[in-house]
Amino acid sequence: MSVLIFIELDNGSVKKTSLEAVAYGAEVARLTGTTATVLALGKADAAELERIGNFGATKVLHAADEKLSHENSLAYADVLAQAVEKENSKIIIISKSGLGDAVAARASAKLKAGIVSGVTDLPVINGGFSVKRSIYTGKAFSVVEIKSDIKILVVKKNAIEATEGSGTATVETFTPVLRDSDFLASVGQIEKASSELSLTEADIIVSGGRGMKGPENWQPLLDFAKSLGAATGCSKPVSDLDWRPHHEHIGQTGIKVAPNLYIACGISGAIQHLAGVNGSKYIVVINKDPEAPFFKAADYGIVGDIFEVLPKLTKAVQDLK
Repeated sequence: MSVLIFIELDNGSVKKTSLEAVAYGAEVARLTGTTATVLALGKADAAELERIGNFGATKVLHAADEKLSHENSLAYADVLAQAVEKENSKIIIISKSGLGDAVAARASAKLKAGIVSGVTDLPVINGGFSVKRSIYTGKAFSVVEIKSDIKILVVKKNAIEATEGSGTATVETFTPVLRDSDFLASVGQIEKASSELSLTEADIIVSGGRGMKGPENWQPLLDFAKSLGAATGCSKPVSDLDWRPHHEHIGQTGIKVAPNLYIACGISGAIQHLAGVNGSKYIVVINKDPEAPFFKAADYGIVGDIFEVLPKLTKAVQDLK
């Protein structure tokens, strides 16, 4: 019996959020007196799979069939269910993402498993099994008790710190039965965002709003983001005006992010935008309007003209380096 952790791969590498899921799953295994097993699907770098042991897993099941190289929630849920049966797993850990949510929901139906999404802390297992989850777009928390035999936990980013230590994980080839019915829809073409960093994976995000005054004024923000090694995002009005690409839109109707540090430049802080960033560990707001609503949600704030502040911050970062 083991805790089973489903991970996501990007060009053969394990996503950072998945490494957090491995660290979380390893802690759950410690609490329950079992071991942590990882399920990796599709093309993967061998060294990356072995590295998973540094985050607490003892075994990696690798299903390398070419059919699994493209994201397919139907097939992935089917394979996950087969891995659960093989490992006799009662607890399944999945990192929260578009793919993770879809796989978890389908696997829950297949396994008749209780599922909790948006998990923010380790489970409490004294006399039962309960977990804390984020609700109302991060404005509150609820504690949910799971009574089913099999339990699926969909874990939010930053629920646990993924500290790399030293460990070993045995990589085992896994050959699941792939059903034709799971592949009735196929991927014809993939177009990836041009940004070097994924918003959902980035530790630091620098985001701009209408206070940037136009697409021609974005360079100071880009320079600051580059100095920090950060990804760049924007508010909905900015993407609607085509100042920035739509894949950078962060908010309730865009991408929801949870970086360690979110820096908002010239964003007033509408509730729709806050809903997409309130999972951030720290929020810094730069705005010349001291009454901007975003300051109420910020951990730190700078009242000032962004076109004066950003170059100074960029220079300060560069000087520190």
